[in-house]
Amino acid sequence: MPGIGLASLLISGDVAVQHVLGPTLEKLAINVEVCDDVDPGKNILRNEKFDAVIVDCDDLQGGTALLQGLRQTASNKNSVAFAIVNGRTTTQQAFEMGANFVLQKPITQLNASRCFNAALGFMERERRRYFRHPVEIAVKILFGEARELKAKSSNISEGGMAIRVVGPFPKEPIAKIQFELPEKKLAIECRAEMAWADGMGCAGLRFLDLAPSYKHQLETWLGDLMEKALTAKADKLAKSR
Repeated sequence: MPGIGLASLLISGDVAVQHVLGPTLEKLAINVEVCDDVDPGKNILRNEKFDAVIVDCDDLQGGTALLQGLRQTASNKNSVAFAIVNGRTTTQQAFEMGANFVLQKPITQLNASRCFNAALGFMERERRRYFRHPVEIAVKILFGEARELKAKSSNISEGGMAIRVVGPFPKEPIAKIQFELPEKKLAIECRAEMAWADGMGCAGLRFLDLAPSYKHQLETWLGDLMEKALTAKADKLAKSR
């Protein structure tokens, strides 16, 4: 089902907006969390990840500032952003503040449905981008002068992987990494760089120059796993109701 497992945050105290968007998002199988004030909204955005963030810019004090600051948040800087405007903020201004889509009050179910249907592909692409699959696979990290380090992954995404190593991680640049996708028996080799390290044997690697064929295989593999995980989550939620 399109939209399955997608999550959105609506920050608006306008009851009419809530009554229109709630059913609209529900029909698209997009879960919606509602927050009616800016400060609680900021706290939620700091602690949770959403595929879409919907901000009432003109009728919520601090709404425009919240939208502008969304791209500086760690978890939601790439979320699809919707601005709700009501005469004070223009569509162009909303786009300049970081909105991807703009809804004009009064919002009708027809307009809302068209807007979110148009945005659905962007939301699903963002979900795939940050989806991380927990998996332990052997990783060979190659450095200059034929040095190599053996590691184990703890999770993998379209853009990189988290790994564990025994002992300190070398400070020299990584030449390339090699690993094999489970089930597919596909050996992948690409350049990588260190994204982060905790000094205790755990680190994050960012893929560089991933060949198109490898990229496609990785995205397909992760996409299948994500669909299975989201379907299982939806089934579990449905049984609990």
